[in-house]
Amino acid sequence: MAIHIRRREFIVTLGGTAAWPLVARAQQPKMATVGILITGNTSPEAFLQGFRAALAAAGLIEGENVQLEVRSAEDSDTLLAQKATELVRLKADVIVASLTPAVQAARHATSDIPIVMAAAGDPVATGLISSLARPGGNITGVSGAAVETAGKRLELIRDLVPSVRRVAVLANETDPFALPFVTQLGQSARSIDMEIEPILVRPDAPQAPAFEAMSAKQVDAFIIELGTIRPESAELAIKHRLPSSGPRAWPPAGGLIGYSGNVAEIHRLAADYVDKILKGRRPADLPVALPTKFDLAVNLKTARALGLTVPPNLLAIADEVIE
Repeated sequence: MAIHIRRREFIVTLGGTAAWPLVARAQQPKMATVGILITGNTSPEAFLQGFRAALAAAGLIEGENVQLEVRSAEDSDTLLAQKATELVRLKADVIVASLTPAVQAARHATSDIPIVMAAAGDPVATGLISSLARPGGNITGVSGAAVETAGKRLELIRDLVPSVRRVAVLANETDPFALPFVTQLGQSARSIDMEIEPILVRPDAPQAPAFEAMSAKQVDAFIIELGTIRPESAELAIKHRLPSSGPRAWPPAGGLIGYSGNVAEIHRLAADYVDKILKGRRPADLPVALPTKFDLAVNLKTARALGLTVPPNLLAIADEVIE
């Protein structure tokens, strides 16, 4: 028996069934690609764990509306440039770069893809942006409050060892931020009758010679830049009996004391920039943010190894005390 379907019924059937997959596909949101470029001197997962949470809080869920392409340079300058180029070739919608060398590598790789700093030290002094209020170009994000933290790290050293006068600065010679960092520390040091001795090292070079140089120069303590922290850094500091101050990540790595911008706030700010850019805002129109919260960490185990007593008032204000 022949089955007759009126033209109107056929159109309804087609619209209700056969055409549905096409409509569904058209309504699915675009999956944005967020490239993440990390220098690699510390575990990438340490950055990713907090940043993923910040993205999720901003409504950017990995696997749902964003996919993350993570590239770690593993402390290699050559590899850092290569990894930045990989993200450009993947046509990432935005690149999030952690620390100044990563931001610089991303900048050299593209002038079109938006770049979010998370964070970069003094990006105006290093030439990454024109100004905090009007960054210009394709870069915006979070700037490290370098001047404030430079002076505070010197004060922390003096709080622990009042006799300190000569302080080495262990910095990455390939980092554009190294020179502004040393300059800012020098200005802060002169104001409190201290002296700075720069010690520059390459990311992939052993650090033992740098610590031998510190001993030869008879420094009383040293300050370490975030991009210079290595697995052996804390052990060498204890071996050479040198008190030290650095970023918030330094005490968990075995260092003595650390002070820097609150990591959760930096991640939240960076994720907010990513969200705005994916919604159509231009980096040039988004003023660069400065951290408003700062964290202090102290490693008591390291203090004991150096024969130091941490003042109770310092322990009282520490955000983390490592036993």
